[in-house]
Amino acid sequence: MAKTLVQKIIEAHLVEQNDREYALKIDQTLTQDATGTMAYLEFEAIGIDRVKTELSVSYVDHNTLQAGFENADDHRFLQDVARRYGIYFSRPGNGICHQVHLERFGVPGKTLLGSDSHTPTAGGLGMLAIGAGGLDVASAMAGMPFSIPRPRVVGVVLSSRLREWVSAKDIILEVLRRVTVKGGVGRIFEYTGDGVKSLSVPERATITNMGAELGATTSIFPSDGITKSFLAAQGRKGDWKRVFADKNAVYDEIIEIDLSTVEPLAACPHSPDSVVPVRELAGRKVDQVLIGSCTNSSLKDLMTVAAVLKGKKIHPDVSFGIAPGSRQVLSMLADNGALTDIIASGARILESACGPCIGMGQAPRTDAVSVRTFNRNFFGRSGTESAGVYLTSPEVAVACALKGGFVSPEELGPYPQVKLPKKFSLDDSMIIPPDSDGADTAIVRGPNIKPLPKRGAMEDTLELDVLLKLQDNITTDDIMPAGAKILPLRSNIEAISRYVFFGLDPDFSAHAKKAGDGCILARENYGQGSSREHAALAPMYLGIKAVLAKSFARIHRSNLINFGILPIIISDEAYTFLEKGARIKISGIHKSLEGKAPIEVQEKGTGVKLDCRLQVSDREQEILMEGGLLNYIKSTVQRKT
Repeated sequence: MAKTLVQKIIEAHLVEQNDREYALKIDQTLTQDATGTMAYLEFEAIGIDRVKTELSVSYVDHNTLQAGFENADDHRFLQDVARRYGIYFSRPGNGICHQVHLERFGVPGKTLLGSDSHTPTAGGLGMLAIGAGGLDVASAMAGMPFSIPRPRVVGVVLSSRLREWVSAKDIILEVLRRVTVKGGVGRIFEYTGDGVKSLSVPERATITNMGAELGATTSIFPSDGITKSFLAAQGRKGDWKRVFADKNAVYDEIIEIDLSTVEPLAACPHSPDSVVPVRELAGRKVDQVLIGSCTNSSLKDLMTVAAVLKGKKIHPDVSFGIAPGSRQVLSMLADNGALTDIIASGARILESACGPCIGMGQAPRTDAVSVRTFNRNFFGRSGTESAGVYLTSPEVAVACALKGGFVSPEELGPYPQVKLPKKFSLDDSMIIPPDSDGADTAIVRGPNIKPLPKRGAMEDTLELDVLLKLQDNITTDDIMPAGAKILPLRSNIEAISRYVFFGLDPDFSAHAKKAGDGCILARENYGQGSSREHAALAPMYLGIKAVLAKSFARIHRSNLINFGILPIIISDEAYTFLEKGARIKISGIHKSLEGKAPIEVQEKGTGVKLDCRLQVSDREQEILMEGGLLNYIKSTVQRKT
């Protein structure tokens, strides 16, 4: 039987399976510093002497702004942990994790698990690359398989080729326009068709990166001759392997895109799927333009931008910044003169890091229109709540920067033809390999690095106050905000818990502590966006024992289970009936987790029974019964010994 590429990689890494899930062997892991400190504290708690993966890499790219001691302390902790446990360490300034992993570590046909939702970037190389919470990544480093719900595989058939001034960013914006931010849940997007061969690896990586905004498990391209050339240019020809779908592979769903019909697009505030043609925005004044992030900061992206800027000046009313995705990209721009053209235009050169994409600097002015080549434009994520953030390709962004307003890049004249070099500049001195034997490595812990909060075994009955009633598409930014003020607290759960739901209810933390035990009520796609497990861990610390929602985003649902929070599916009628301030009783939890009876939920004041379901796999039942994944791992180890 003909197989998809996804089927082939899953079968090659399958540890066990059942009707609901695949458990996969993980070859590689990555972490970044905003999630990594907690992930490594969790890894230490498991008690393994050395990572069991083929390769694990710890990157510093999010919390690079050192306004206080906290971030610098975390970076030292991460470097020491890497040396101790057998992990490569990418130093601050070496670049964004996804860009660097694409350049230096990604291998076609392998599995990659990362504590960042944009880990699927490596799907541009033909990896099955999946974002997850830090505790899942810690478990994978300890040698445990990673489980995913059996996915539907969507074949995205690309035909023809893109017109000039239209780019890979426009392809994924077109997919988002069709599928929406919740349409990819439970799905893997596999790109195929004759149009694939017209896209370079960085272009493919742009598409797989932003596939995370679909809610997809991951996205993937085949590894072909173009992949081989990219890896050869990186001095890694030996890592290349041809991986592809069989000719007559059958997909669960098909999306067809004629690339010649795609036009320049933009995602409007405040959602990546609010997509319109740029021509519909023509003339709208632009105040800020930022080019970079893990989505569009490759050498190809920035060489194109530099070619457009050569001999020109940025509009005087536009604040313009560019962040190269890696030290390699920055170095090559400097060597070939493109960086001079960028600087001469009036651009500000930002650090090779996530920076403004995660709300770490470059907040726009009040009421500004900000055009960014990033992957998310959630409300308030930029640091300025009144700003409107638009997501576009580098071509559209640089056109806006030059003209001072939205304009089709086709008005800039002839399209610059940029070819990737046959050999990239190679310097891995900013990547520190682990000690061959790290047993004697001392690990320095700053005062902001606190022990993990603990939760006991699952109760059989819970009485909970409904602390918030929310709508659709609540993001992890809504639950646990990012930004320069809050991100440095990632390793201090007590401190960061003060900001849970801060943008929606500044007093939520105090109310939750006073209530004792509570729950959250929401509608569709609860927890979309970032993989940050703090959006589950900090609420757990505050006493949140359940979330009642119509549906959940994949990663956040897993994080809730990992920290012993019940992800209960609620009907429309029950959602409408309940209000903030109600008190509910959840009974028969143990029998429900054992599969012996449905869960019982009733509103205490009226005694009305609510239409609710707890849909979890056998593995998830065991994790919840123990009160979370860490308890489950320890219990499993104890049973084996």
